[in-house]
Parts: sequence; C-alpha cells; structure tokens
Amino acid sequence: MSPRLFALIIKEFLALFRDKKSRMAVIVPPILQLLIFGYAATFDLEQAPLAIYNEDEGAFSRDLVSRFERSPAFEVIGYLRSEAEIRPLVDRKDALLVLHVGRQCSADAAKGEGCSVQVLIDGRNSNTAMLALNYVRSIVTDFNEEQIEQTTGTLLPARLAVLAWFNPNLESRWFIVPGIVALLAMIVALVVTALSVAREREAGTFDQLLVTPLQPWEILIGKAMPGLIVGVGEASLIVAVAVYWFRVPLVGDMLTLLPALVIYVLSIIGIGLMISSFSNTLQQALLGSFLFIVPAVTLSGFSTPIANMPDFMQTLTYLNPMRYFLIIVRRVFLEGAGMEYFWQELWPMSLIAVTTLALATWLFRHRMH
Repeated sequence: MSPRLFALIIKEFLALFRDKKSRMAVIVPPILQLLIFGYAATFDLEQAPLAIYNEDEGAFSRDLVSRFERSPAFEVIGYLRSEAEIRPLVDRKDALLVLHVGRQCSADAAKGEGCSVQVLIDGRNSNTAMLALNYVRSIVTDFNEEQIEQTTGTLLPARLAVLAWFNPNLESRWFIVPGIVALLAMIVALVVTALSVAREREAGTFDQLLVTPLQPWEILIGKAMPGLIVGVGEASLIVAVAVYWFRVPLVGDMLTLLPALVIYVLSIIGIGLMISSFSNTLQQALLGSFLFIVPAVTLSGFSTPIANMPDFMQTLTYLNPMRYFLIIVRRVFLEGAGMEYFWQELWPMSLIAVTTLALATWLFRHRMH
C-alpha cells in the first residue's frame, strides 16, 4: 500500500470519528437496534390475555381449563359469567381470546361424545391470532391424548413425536438474532460509505482532494476501506453479543463466516459508493440509503419467507446480497456448516460485489470530470 493511499485511509477514519455525531451514528444505533430486535422481535407468544367462560361445573371441564391456566403462553385476566361479557372484552382488546366451555361438556364427555369447547379470537392482528390458535390446538390435543389413555387404559394407535433439528426448543430468537448480523452490517457499511463523498462535497473539500496526486481508484479505495473495516468490526461485535448476551449458539466457526462477511460488506460498499457518487449533500445520501435499505430487507427473507412472495418478486431477490448472506450466517450459527456448503451463495454475492464496485468506479470517474 502506497504511503499516500494509507494517508487517505487514515484521513477518512479521522473524518468519520472526529465528529461526535458520526461516532454516535456508527456505534450507538447498531447496538440499540440489536437489543430492540433481539428482545422485541419474536414469533413466540407469551402471556397472551385470555378470558374464560366456563358454563360447566364438572371435573372434565375444570381439568381442561386448568391446562390453559398453567400454560405460559396465556395469562387469565378474568372469568366471565355470561356470553354478553365476551364482545366488550374483545372489542376493548382486553382479551386476545376467550375460551368458552359449554354447559354439557363434562356430561357429554362421560357419554363418550364430543365436548363443546369454543375459542373466540381477536383476528385484527392475524399473525398473533394464528400463534394463539396454534397454542390452543396444542393444549387441547395433549389433553385429549391423556384423557383417552386414562379412560381406555391403552395408548393411542398413533403418537406424534416431534424433534426439531438445529433449534430444539423452536426459539424464534435463534432465527432472528443471526439475521440481525446481516441487517446491521448492511446499515453501517452503507451509511459510512454513502456519506463519505457527500460529506466532502457539502463541506467543499472534495475539490481539494481532486487536485492531489491521488488517482481516482486510490480515492475510491480510501473511501471504501473505512466502511469495510467498520462494517466487519460491527458485525463481529454483533456476533459476540448474539452468542454471549442472547445465548444464541454459534455452532460453526467465525473463521468460516468471516470471508463471506467481507464479500457481503464489499457488495454493500459498492452500492454505498454508487449512492455517494450521485449525492451532493448528506441529506441526499441518507435518503438514497433509506430507499435501498427498506426494499433490501423486505426482499432478503429476514422476516418473511421468499417462497411466499410472488414469482417476479422472488426473481428480484437474486439481486439482493443480503438474501445470500442471511442463508450463510444462519447456517453457520445453527448448523455449523462449513465453507464448502456456501458456494451457491458465495459466487452470486461475489458477482454482485464486483459489479457494484465496478459501477461505483465508473460513476466516480464520470463525476470527477
């Protein structure tokens, strides 16, 4: 590395970290976002408000109701005395669901007939409603199996045994937190590089940089290196927090993840430099970054499966580097997969990195003249 290029890289780091606002933007928001996503973003259901309307006084219905009372997924907020109390409770969102046990439940069960049990769910939030419904089905299924065994004295002819590989307890945090590594690495690398040229243009120092002996490619490398180092460093810090704070197992090796992380950050840096080359002010650079981040996250499979998207949207995801890195980081965390399993993700991500950096170089040269 030439002394002048090294001096430019040092100058970029000083410009990035000398300003207190820039330091805060690089360090504080990623950590806050990691904590917020890690704790708040979850597909698990806990302490969902449940109201119980039990018209039957038999032992069978009391045993069934007690299963819901003991479940950590639900919190019983009250016991209703009439059907008229149900609608106001759900309308005010005081209860997510109401368990209604019919008057003849225990008697019908003693006769070997079906027990009348109704569940009324607030469907305004469909995702939460479906989660609650799945928990209800699980509780009722387990209860029915035990009742059949107790009454007949024989085991059920078919019993379902579920074994979840890679995530035995099906904790959604194990799925979400590794994805945050890809999300925050993208945000940090993109913002740092997108603001680099725009900051100098706005301050009026970019023209001074052009009259130096530095070649355009040297200026580009000098602008890219801080984003690469900060992006990889932030991602490594997030991996450490995920493992030691959120207790997400890193089954694989960090040395396996590192080369893919570098390629991923380089692809984001190319996009950031393209945005920076078009931007004359910091506001334009921030807006351009925001316009890229939102579709990139949506089309990455971070929160919604790509397979559920329309065909033309699935085609667009192949242009998104985050799509490929998400697969890699989650497999390294949960499966312990090695580099040999990632060639189908590495070569498209490498192609995107080369293409975006080449386009950024061309745009950079074009904007300098």
